This record gives sequence, C-alpha cells and structure tokens, in this order.
Amino acid sequence: MAYTPMTARSRDEDHRASTPLELFFDLCFVVAIAQAGARLVHALAEGHPGTGVIGYFFVFFGVWWAWMNFTWFASAYDVDDVPYRIATLVQIAGVLVYAAGVGQAFDENDWTVAVIGYVIMRVALTAQWLRAAAGEHGEARTAALKYAAGLVICQAGWVALLFAPDDAKRWLFLVVAAAELLVPVIAERGHQTPWHAHHIVERYGLFTIIVLGETIAASTVAVKSAIDEHEALGQLLPIAAGGLLIVFAAWWIYFAVPMHEHLTSNREAIPWGYGHLLIFASGAAIGAGIEVAVEHTVGKAHISQLAANAAVTVPAAVFLFMVWLLHSRHFKRGLAQQLTLPLSALALLACTWTGSYAVLYAGLAATATVAIGLTLATRSSTAGV
Repeated sequence: MAYTPMTARSRDEDHRASTPLELFFDLCFVVAIAQAGARLVHALAEGHPGTGVIGYFFVFFGVWWAWMNFTWFASAYDVDDVPYRIATLVQIAGVLVYAAGVGQAFDENDWTVAVIGYVIMRVALTAQWLRAAAGEHGEARTAALKYAAGLVICQAGWVALLFAPDDAKRWLFLVVAAAELLVPVIAERGHQTPWHAHHIVERYGLFTIIVLGETIAASTVAVKSAIDEHEALGQLLPIAAGGLLIVFAAWWIYFAVPMHEHLTSNREAIPWGYGHLLIFASGAAIGAGIEVAVEHTVGKAHISQLAANAAVTVPAAVFLFMVWLLHSRHFKRGLAQQLTLPLSALALLACTWTGSYAVLYAGLAATATVAIGLTLATRSSTAGV
C-alpha cells in the first residue's frame, strides 16, 4: 500500500514470517561482517590477537546493534507501506556506509565514516519511532517516544566520540555502547512493545545462517588453496573438512530447539537478544579463524601452530557454550543433556593442542556432540521423560 497508519501488530498473529524486505536488509549486512572478518584475519595472522579481538568486537557491536534496532522495531510495527520501505532502504544505505568505514575504525581507530553511517540509519529509525508514536496512545506512545529520544541522545554521544582523544575513544565507546543497551530497558518499562516471538526467533535464526555462511566461505577458500598449493594439500583438506563439520554441527545445534516457546516477555527476550552478540560474533569468527589456519599452513601467517588452532577452536567453543546458555538449557532434561554442550565446548578447546589436525579434530568433536545430543534426546523421549 502507498500509505497506511502505523499501528502495532498483534503478538498472536498467525503465520508471521520474515518479509522480502527484511531478507534484503539482512543480506546487506554480509558486507559489513565480511569487512570485520577480513580485518580479524589480518590481525591474527600478523600475531596481534589482543588488538584484533578488541577491534573485531567493537566493529561487530556496531553491525549487531544496527541489525537489532531494525529487527525489533519491524517485529512490532512493520506496516510495509511506501514510507516504511523508503525508511528501511535509507537504513540499508547507512549500513553500507558503516561497512565502508569498518577498515578505518579497526585499523586506525577512526570512526568518522562508521558514525556517519549510523547517523543515516538513526535518522530513518528515529522517524519510524516518531511515526509509531503518532499512531499510538497512552503507555505505548510514551514507549515509542522514549525510543526516539534514546536514539537521538545516543547518536549525539557517538558524534561527540569523534572529537575525543584517541587514547580515550575505546573506553568512551564502552560508555556509549552501555547507554545504547539501556535504551530498550528504559523505554519498555511500563509497556512492552508487541514484538512477535516466532518472528523474532526466525529473524535471529536467519542472521545466524548469515554469520555461519562466513565459515562456509572460509572452507571454500581452504579447498581452493589446497588446489593451488599442491605441496600443502595434505594439511589444507583436513582444515576444509573440519571447518565444514564445525559449521554443520553449529547449524544443527542452534536450530534444535523451538526457542519461540521460551520468549514470553522482555524478562526472557532482552537477555536472549543481547546474548546473541557473542553467538553472532563467534559464529562469524570461526570463518575468520579457518582462513588464519589456511594462511598458517601455506606459510603466510607469522604465528605458531597453537595460535592458528586457537583462531578456530576458541570461537567455536564460545559459540557452543553461548547456544547452550541462551537456547538449549531451557529445553534439556537431566544432567547428561545439560552437560553435553558445555563439555563439548571444553573438548573443542582441548583440540587446540592437537597439532596440525586440530581443525579436523574439532569438527569431529562437534559432530560427536550432535550425535550424543540426538541419542540422549531420543532416549528421553522414548522413556517419556
């Protein structure tokens, strides 16, 4: 429709699914994630893990938070008319500008282009919240206005950050990021925006697939390198196989539980939604780690075998542990089921010390985790527990 009043959607709406516009919005984040991953690969391969991980976390926070802002608003107020579509396309333009600034932010601590991208996104999103407020009344209107005000205040903080001394930017970044995280908590006091649980879970699942796709791409790089580097074929193919096994297992484990049944209020949804920062970041970092392992094998990374292995096993372990913490533990029955993923995370970490076949061993451990989980779930179901 050309125009329709923006009113809240029903939390009980049947067959709510992601729209083509939401899928297009997600696709544009691939560029930003790839930029962040490429910078992480370079930092790890050059032997700067501390700087690399910190820089990666900061730029990935920007990616994740931009996606979060859009996703939760759309779940509650997507009317899919012309003004809504235009505002979303403006946000997409902001995402692409942010992606263009990832390199400068990561390498030089220069956030100018990234902040400009956020300004573009925030102008459109603030207009959306004001439009939502115009169609609401009472506490719902107040919540929408709080969101709009919070966006403006936090964005002013990001702009001010550009003028801070370079050695203070990292710490001030954390302050403004904390303020960003508080906006939904404050805005939703007294009124919960009508996000749709099944829709939100589907949206998070789709973004998980995007970040895991980075690992698929990295495994493809490993295969190509194996073809090009015949002398390293024996070392590269196990990395490719292990990477694929890790990402297949990660996908299987993430989508194993009906998470929408757990999200009944903000009390469950906010920690779950915020915790996904580590799931998304670690999922994408697995792919970066595989590229580091490949570069080490062909002699392009100036790091030890242990460091190259850790680039894969650490993010893979973080991914499994966070999926258990946010997802699986709410549906597991008995001690054996509850311990499967935490122990698997430890097993993946232990693979770090297994030499040149660490990625393959980690992939086999992840695959064993899926098999054990299925076996325990089948026995529990058969026993009627």
